[in-house]
Amino acid sequence: MALDFFTAADGARLAYRDEGQGLPVIALAGLTRAHTDFDFLAPHVADLRLIRPDYRGRGASEWTGAATYTVPQEAQDVLALMDHLALDRAAILGTSRGGLIGMALAATAKDRLLGLCLNDVGPVIERTGLEKIFDYVGRNPAAKSIDQLVERFPRTMAGFANVPDARWRAFAERLYVEGPRGLEIRYDPALRTSFLAAFEGPSADLWPLFDACAGLPLALIRGANSDLLSPETATEMRRRRPDMIFADVPDRAHVPFLDEPEALAAIRSWLEMMQ
Repeated sequence: MALDFFTAADGARLAYRDEGQGLPVIALAGLTRAHTDFDFLAPHVADLRLIRPDYRGRGASEWTGAATYTVPQEAQDVLALMDHLALDRAAILGTSRGGLIGMALAATAKDRLLGLCLNDVGPVIERTGLEKIFDYVGRNPAAKSIDQLVERFPRTMAGFANVPDARWRAFAERLYVEGPRGLEIRYDPALRTSFLAAFEGPSADLWPLFDACAGLPLALIRGANSDLLSPETATEMRRRRPDMIFADVPDRAHVPFLDEPEALAAIRSWLEMMQ
């Protein structure tokens, strides 16, 4: 299915995929990823309207520079997409960066949300997980081919187990393209500048963003071996929202693919809350 495009307020041409009918769910990808982040989930949710944008600077969307690659700007782009599609309200399924955008929307445009599902992200982001992202964001991998990367994944993707080679290959092909000098990232390298700048200085208190989700159907999916979302943070999130649907996905770190049985069960329960 071909991608569609819309124009943001600043003139940026942004891509998205819109398929299916029913409850509108906007799926927001991880930091460096695109709409293909949800390819593994999509066949399991064919009974809803799945809308998958590419953030500016990623996927097929226009590169607009480091200063624009921020959570507030990306949240505004989600609202612009909703306006473009004439959607008054939608549910948000956010993986990592996408979950931060979802919480930001809960704090600033709650009337536009039907619910929020967070995939391995919360109001406290562990430094260990962040440092791993610092290492790779905006840089091409050392591996020179998809084959080489797939061979390395079982060793380099700590916390993941029982992942078939076919899945690692499909995952790698969504992240990188093979070029004449080896593997190349599929996004603007300037994202590195923006990301590093966001984490300079003292950590921001994001708990008010989570608390802003009060009253919204809420779900949390956590990779059992995640180094970005700690068990302690997940426990506190559950204490503050006892009604929150929760799944701890075994053999997964940051982030689950979302087609694991535990993840699918949580997503289905969350969707039922909004039917």
